[in-house]
Amino acid sequence: MCGLAGFAGGAAPTPEDRRELQRMAATLRHRGPDAHGIHLAPGIGLAHTRLSIIDPATGQQPLHDGTGAVWTVFNGEIFNYLELREELQREGYAFRTRSDTEVIVHLYHRHGDRFVERLNGQFAIALWDARRQRLVLARDRAGIRPLYHARARGRLWFASEVKALLAALPECARLDPDGLVQAFTFWGPADPDTLFEGVRSLPPGHLLAVEADGSQTLTRYWDWEFPDAGAPAPFASLDEAVDELRALLLDAVRLQLRADVPVGAYLSGGLDSSGIVALVRQAGIASVRTFSVTFDDDEFDEREQQQAMVRHLGTEHTTVHCTRRDIAEAFPALVRHTEAPVLRTAPVPLMLLSGEVRRSGYKVVLTGEGADEVFAGYDLFKEAKVRRFWARRPDSAWRHLLLGRLYGYLPHSPVGTPGFARAFFAQGLEHIGRPVFAHAPRWATSRRALAFLSPDLRQRAMAFDPLAFQERRLPPDAARWAPLSRDQYVEAKSLMAGYLLSSQGDRVAMANSVEGRFPFLDHRVVEFANRLPPRWKLRGLTEKHILRKALEPLLPPAIARRAKQPYRAPDASSFFEDGRPADYVAELLSPPRIRDAGLFDADKVAMLLAKCRRGRAAGFGDNQAFVGIVSTMLLHDTFIRRRDAAAPALRATGTE
Repeated sequence: MCGLAGFAGGAAPTPEDRRELQRMAATLRHRGPDAHGIHLAPGIGLAHTRLSIIDPATGQQPLHDGTGAVWTVFNGEIFNYLELREELQREGYAFRTRSDTEVIVHLYHRHGDRFVERLNGQFAIALWDARRQRLVLARDRAGIRPLYHARARGRLWFASEVKALLAALPECARLDPDGLVQAFTFWGPADPDTLFEGVRSLPPGHLLAVEADGSQTLTRYWDWEFPDAGAPAPFASLDEAVDELRALLLDAVRLQLRADVPVGAYLSGGLDSSGIVALVRQAGIASVRTFSVTFDDDEFDEREQQQAMVRHLGTEHTTVHCTRRDIAEAFPALVRHTEAPVLRTAPVPLMLLSGEVRRSGYKVVLTGEGADEVFAGYDLFKEAKVRRFWARRPDSAWRHLLLGRLYGYLPHSPVGTPGFARAFFAQGLEHIGRPVFAHAPRWATSRRALAFLSPDLRQRAMAFDPLAFQERRLPPDAARWAPLSRDQYVEAKSLMAGYLLSSQGDRVAMANSVEGRFPFLDHRVVEFANRLPPRWKLRGLTEKHILRKALEPLLPPAIARRAKQPYRAPDASSFFEDGRPADYVAELLSPPRIRDAGLFDADKVAMLLAKCRRGRAAGFGDNQAFVGIVSTMLLHDTFIRRRDAAAPALRATGTE
């Protein structure tokens, strides 16, 4: 895992160009502390910071094809690089390193832009074709690794993180109101939008080609695809599919264990991470190092299940205990790494956990992320199934009571009071025929935070229709898919890449120079699951049915049958001790600072702050609004306010 940055375009390189690249790379040192490199030539500047995992001795970047015709900087891993290397060698290509990076330049020479289709991995790639003066940017299918770009000063600039772009382009340090509204609705800006004006994110499964004349072409090379509703199952029986899935998952884990450094695993105590650790043992790793988080509150803590798996598999286990104070103290650092508002504190304990992973001498961990999206594990999918059943008879006195089977892990469950449940989940029943039907209640809850925006921004936010916005992003074939398939597609596109794999994935691991790997997001696993009948994934109200059956022989019954309990952490309460807010929270949310930023209504924020101080922040709405406001003010303070204050000094010293 690494960090990359650079630019394409312009005249002959200058000493200032090298300094620009050095400044950009310096902001990415946490992504790659082991080595750094720069390539500067007419039309191109490439910078790289390296986290050495495969071929530490000879895999330095930027790397070229041996002739200097093709160069690349690359963030991520190509898991099938050994098979690709053997294939290319048979075709006459000579290799100078043992790295997975070198496969990229030779594949491009052999297959052109379609090289990316041959890769099994998680990656962000910048590739320079020197003969054609052509830049290619590519991002992995699921969106595990980030890649941002911006046009400025006659060049296309690109980087693994926005802060690297801002190091060279301080003029881009302006918050984009549309990105903010999206983040407060979908939990993260929707690709290609970001929180910063003029900065774009390369969407998952896309390739951007920039030609010598500056013209550019964005191509989607992969997407989540599903069969038509009612299509026959691709297997003769469920049991046959179960066997195929188990073999496929084992191969995905086997590939993702490839590294020249030790590989550990996260162990939450749920089905997904427990299954990954069990598969690691099946892959022949006798001793597995596992890591997990525990909490003071029983509502969030899963140590009992974690220890059950540790005993079952005999792993060497490390636990990080996370308190509310720990969350508050680490939250500003989290926001510096996410570069986007967060509406919940759950990423913080994972960032602290990755710090312990690194201190334990590990650079790589396997995780269970992605299983809920791929195999329909979230309560949202079950909730939508009940709501569709209810919508056929909206006057029914009992159909909505099926919702009572959900959210049993919440002490203040939204279905705990039948009247409240009926009122809340009845929202959007009129949208029963729309492909985003399942997500309407969640987005309605998140959008409550928009009421705290300043009047101008609030007016802009109220004009934004999240349902129509996401429907425009659906492929034409979606109209023929089963409802669950549409629900999964929207989830993958609206939450997984924009929040789960970013703020709760790549950023919190790379904050401590740790690479997270996601076997459930091997594109072969995704494609396999997408071909299955919905009833094999969501059976009645039992989530991940086929995955449970595939992992059942490897796990204790209590884990294999355990109902989904989403990973969560204390939210607004983390920022208060005996009713007193953390010092930085009190400062950031003070009326003068709120008015100075111009993003929120100072009076409304003061009322929410007072409510939280009294411990009366009830439900997801208040908690998400409070955490979202604090994180946005931290973003403004870190990237906008301080940069504006430093701008005169920067100009005086000639660094702009």
